Amino acid sequence: MGMTIAEKIIATTAGGPEVKPGKIHTVTLERLMSNDGTTHLTVDMYRNKLNHPHIADPKKLVFIVDHNVPSDSPKTAASQKKMRDFARENSIDFWEGKGVCHQVMIENYVRPGELIFGADSHTCSYGALGAFGTGVGCTDFLYGMVTGTSWVLVPESVKFNLVGKLPEGVYARDLILTIIGEVGANGCNYQVMEFTGEGAKTLSISDRMALCNMAVEAGAKTGIFEADEKAIEYLKEHGREPKEIFHSDPDAKYVREYTFDLSKVRPVVAKPDFVDRVVPAEETCGTPINEAFLGSCNNGRIEDLRVGAEIIRGKKVAEGVRFLVVPASQTIYRQALKEGIIDTFMEAGAIVMNPNCSVCWGSCQGVIGENEVLISTGTRNFKGRAGHPSSKVYLGSAATVTASAIAGKIATADQI
Repeated sequence: MGMTIAEKIIATTAGGPEVKPGKIHTVTLERLMSNDGTTHLTVDMYRNKLNHPHIADPKKLVFIVDHNVPSDSPKTAASQKKMRDFARENSIDFWEGKGVCHQVMIENYVRPGELIFGADSHTCSYGALGAFGTGVGCTDFLYGMVTGTSWVLVPESVKFNLVGKLPEGVYARDLILTIIGEVGANGCNYQVMEFTGEGAKTLSISDRMALCNMAVEAGAKTGIFEADEKAIEYLKEHGREPKEIFHSDPDAKYVREYTFDLSKVRPVVAKPDFVDRVVPAEETCGTPINEAFLGSCNNGRIEDLRVGAEIIRGKKVAEGVRFLVVPASQTIYRQALKEGIIDTFMEAGAIVMNPNCSVCWGSCQGVIGENEVLISTGTRNFKGRAGHPSSKVYLGSAATVTASAIAGKIATADQI
């Protein structure tokens, strides 16, 4: 029996010729990433719970401060200092103020064929480059950090056959929300969402990140693409080579298969308080908003900022609306500066912030108040995600979010 991409990656790291869904294997981890959300807890356990603390390979570890940047309270400052000091003491790669962890990882570390654990649920983003990235808790992270290994229950794979090409004015963000709307927020629980087909080849690395990043919002263990010429070119531009490129075998087994015609995808919005309450964007048009957010590990890349800048150029943010624009990394921020995109947003009245999780995290920037309404390119919209429990969060593309900021109510780009 053939294997899928995900199964081949697990088999390679497990040291065996093949693996099958439902079986548990011990695997060697090729990289581990942790951010300021839970690293302080990992450090506490390492220092206080282990009889013989030891790091298997510090070179495989990456610590990234990205959730609260800069720190928003003495408590946060203390936890970040703990993380910072531990990284320095143990020669661990440490990033602060450089961007959202997954963007930093894609730009600097991830390679096709790798198995990567991250102490963050959106580690599944790494499938955009043909890697198996998955989120774990701080206890599992600690075990991997100390032993260099972990266990994996081999997940089943679900094939998403993409055909056609996205129409102008429709984006990968609309596609992944459409997919989640169809399969449901629990539709791929502990399964791999494998994106394939001729339509998949038309998508940029940024697009692929948008899809893989939100695989977890359908309950998936990870999302993954085959590493093709676009992935190899991206790696070359960033000074890296693949670890290994895998292809799913023709006789690989999938638990389910879906086909999505990209040419039929339209702008959509996910309504509060569930990511799978997806409707055509026009059904939500006219809903008054208090805040709009363009950023996050899902939609804060240069391509997204270009979309927003093109829409808002020569226009103004609506009175009474806060429009926060947050590039996903310092690299993206500097590129946006070079292209005049930052000036375009600021001239329109947007608030441009430093690279970090920002509004999506709902903790340190742009927190929304009682009964306020946010339209966001963030990853989640459950009750209280971005602020007060009575607030409402709608999810849309960079185009829809920017158009809404201009209109003062949910709107699509063709209405501006």
